[in-house]
Amino acid sequence: MGDTKKQVLAFDFGGGSGRAILGSLKDGRIHMEEVYRFSNDPVTVNGTMYWDTLRHFFEMKQGIVKAKQKGGFESIGIDTWGVDFGLLDAHGDLLESAVHYRDDRTVGMQEEVFRVIPKERVYELTGLQFENFNTIFQLYALVKKRPWILEKADTFLLMPDLFNYFLTGEKRAEFTMAATTQLLDAREKKWSKEILNALQIPERILPEIVPSGTVVGELREEICRELGVEPAKVIAITGHDTQSAVISVPTQEKDFMFISCGTWSLFGTELDAPVIGEKSMKCNISNEGGYANTTTLLKNIIGLWLAQESRRQWIREGQEYSFGELEKLALEAEPFQSFIDPDAPEFVPAGNIPERIREFCRRTGQKVPQTTGEIMCCINQSLALKYRYALEQIESCTEKHYPVIHMIGGGIQSKLLCQMTAGANGRKVIAGPVEATALGNIAVQMMALGEIKDVAEARRIIADSETTYEYLPQDVEKWDAAYEKFKTYIQE
Repeated sequence: MGDTKKQVLAFDFGGGSGRAILGSLKDGRIHMEEVYRFSNDPVTVNGTMYWDTLRHFFEMKQGIVKAKQKGGFESIGIDTWGVDFGLLDAHGDLLESAVHYRDDRTVGMQEEVFRVIPKERVYELTGLQFENFNTIFQLYALVKKRPWILEKADTFLLMPDLFNYFLTGEKRAEFTMAATTQLLDAREKKWSKEILNALQIPERILPEIVPSGTVVGELREEICRELGVEPAKVIAITGHDTQSAVISVPTQEKDFMFISCGTWSLFGTELDAPVIGEKSMKCNISNEGGYANTTTLLKNIIGLWLAQESRRQWIREGQEYSFGELEKLALEAEPFQSFIDPDAPEFVPAGNIPERIREFCRRTGQKVPQTTGEIMCCINQSLALKYRYALEQIESCTEKHYPVIHMIGGGIQSKLLCQMTAGANGRKVIAGPVEATALGNIAVQMMALGEIKDVAEARRIIADSETTYEYLPQDVEKWDAAYEKFKTYIQE
């Protein structure tokens, strides 16, 4: 591995914002510079929640211009969450703005799908955790309610693939994004004809699946002219942000446990092959596709959404708390008084999360948290305990023991959550890096350009580039007692 003057441009779409980040490799370390940031708020029109798709592409162009002003770039890579997609017509035009996964069009669709193809068969083929918002249920909502949209559709593209198409004119499906749809055969790594046929989803609209790190094309000539930039490669990186983050876990161990901690918490481990069976289905565990055809065995857990949405509610009520202030208030509250199941369905929609937490505690006969600090303490300790629940499930499915948990992503800025996770799980926690997704995005581009040899080298470089922090378990007996209580409130 040698240093390079090459810069790459990473676009990372998160729950509230999109960012353009330049990355380069110098002195054996990845250096990053955020050159542009823009809002990524959904837009609700006539009762449907959409991505602001065309506005986002406008903002990406601004990011490209800003990156040009900072020395330019060899390539572009785009990541975001899984499952969401756009549909193109036969002329290559977007039929409508992409619908956001928090839209309610999938309500009741799981039951509809399982009437056509048994739940057990769907899991046997896809190995994916069942979530209301999975692409399979989004598409079946179109089959049932708006079939004319699918009749007009020529191409289905998941969000990073859609933006890659806008940039290059090339239509491809990147593997890690395809693996989030519950339409992919987890063993064959191909679209499942059985599921598509059963649900009357037209196979003709699904593009060719390409491996992560594939150069799909170059910037269109008209974009280069419009923005005054040189042609650059567009790389289908690990478009699923979780899989970009996994590349950034700073370890050389083959067997490791991680929590990618943000709006959602993705708790899992990296394997060579899927684990699909009665036990994994009962645990509702996902086998998601990772870089180089690996499998990430994980649980999708509601994460900092609970704190983020609670903070929005308090702001609406006139209390402008920072996250640092909220953590301080949580520390001052008496612990182990009340617990929630973070994944209870009432916590998924936006709205008054603090009141829903109080209602959950009333309904389950617990002490009802009243103050802001009590609510935040309840959220953090419930998340830490849900991580333990997921850890036990994954260790049961893999028949392995994981002595260390790597926490990565923006959520590790909460020292309280990191310490609680160490205590609840009885394991050492190594926290870092914060910018895991962007680092993984950049690393895959560097691998595609031949600047980094492989994932092992990428992880070594990232470990050298970033500071990590260790948290050791405390109050283990108290956490063990709390866990026995907590398990009675889990709704799976």
